[in-house]
Amino acid sequence: MTAQPSPSQDSAPDTSRAATPESAVGPRLRAALDGLPAYVPGRARAATGRTFKLSSNENPYPPLPGVLETAVAAAGALNRYPDLASSALTAELAERLAVPADHLALGTGSVGVAQQLVQATAGPGDEVVYAWRSFEAYPIVVQISGARSVRVPLTADEEHDLPAMADAITDRTRLVFVCNPNNPTGAALRRAELLAFLDRVPSDVLVVLDEAYREFNRDPEVPDGVELYRDRPNVCVLRTFSKAYGLAGLRVGYAVAHPPVAAALRKTAVPFGVSQIAQDAAVASLRSEEALLERVAALVVERTRVTGALRAQGWTVPESQANFVWLRLGEATAEFAARCEERGVTVRPFPGEGARITVAEPEANDLVLEVAGAFLAAGSGPG
Repeated sequence: MTAQPSPSQDSAPDTSRAATPESAVGPRLRAALDGLPAYVPGRARAATGRTFKLSSNENPYPPLPGVLETAVAAAGALNRYPDLASSALTAELAERLAVPADHLALGTGSVGVAQQLVQATAGPGDEVVYAWRSFEAYPIVVQISGARSVRVPLTADEEHDLPAMADAITDRTRLVFVCNPNNPTGAALRRAELLAFLDRVPSDVLVVLDEAYREFNRDPEVPDGVELYRDRPNVCVLRTFSKAYGLAGLRVGYAVAHPPVAAALRKTAVPFGVSQIAQDAAVASLRSEEALLERVAALVVERTRVTGALRAQGWTVPESQANFVWLRLGEATAEFAARCEERGVTVRPFPGEGARITVAEPEANDLVLEVAGAFLAAGSGPG
C-alpha cells in the first residue's frame, strides 16, 4: 500500500477570506447597478397640520363608487393566490378597448410593465431611446437591464423632439419610449407628428406609447395610442389605473400590444404580481365610468384655472394634457419647493430644472398659486 501524501499548503482549504469581517468580499453584484439612479417618490404629507400632497400625481378623490366595497370583499381571500391570468380584468379590458384578449398583458402599474418591456427587448450593448426630461423611471429600468440610455432633449416648448429621436435610432436601438402626455411637462404629441415619427422607426424597434395620463387629455389632435397600435406590430401602449382611476396604492397597469410582445410580457411578469384585490378593484373602477368622467372633468377644470392663473402672474406654463402642471424654475427649483412646503403643500422638484405640481383640491391649488405669485413678486423666479 502506497503512503498517502501529506496535505500541502496548496491543497489546504483557503480560509483567509473569511478570517475577519473586514476581509469578507461578499456576493458579487452586477456592475449595471453601480450608480443606478434612485426613483424619488413624492414627499409625503406632514404628520401634523393641514397639508396637501401635490408631488405624486395622485387622484385627490377617494375610490370610485363600489370600488372600496369590492376591494374589502376580495381581501377576505388573502390566504389564496390571485388569478394568475387576471381573467376577469383582461376580459373587461378586451371588451372595452375592442382588442383580442391575447393582446393584453397586466403588471404592477404601468412602470412595472415598462420594466418588463425593457427586460424583454434590451440587454448589454443595446440602446433605449427616450426624451429627457421624461418619466424618471426610464433610466432606472434601462440601466437595470444592462442596456444604454439614449436621452434626447425636449424642445424649447417642453415637448418631445420626435425628429431628433428618430435620428437617434441606430442598429443597436431596441426600444423607444414616447410618454404622451409627457411626465413631468404635461405636453402632448399630436397625430400628424406622431404618425410621421412612427413611419421613420424601423419595424424591428418597439415603440412604447406611455399613456398613463390619457384620460385627462382634451386635445382632439392627440391620438389614442390603441388606434395607432392596431396596424403597427411594433407599437405597444401602456395604461394604468393609478392616476385617473385612483388606484395608485394597488399597483395595476397594462399593455396593449400584438401577440409576440404581449406574450413576452407575460413571460417576464412576476407570477401573481397583480393581487386579487387590485384585479377586482380595477374591474369595479371600469364599471363606474360615469363617476370617473365627472371626476376627471372636475380636475381638468381645475387644471385650466391653475394654468390660467399662473400665466396671469407671469409664468410660462406648457399646455398640459395631464393632471399636473410644470414650472421651469432652473436653479430656483429647490427654493420654490421649500416655499410651498412652508405653506403646507408638497410639490415634486427636479433640482436645477423645474417643479411638477399635481392638480388637486381647489384649496391646495390656491395655496400653490399664492406661493407662485409671491415668488415672482419677490424676484425669485427663473432667471
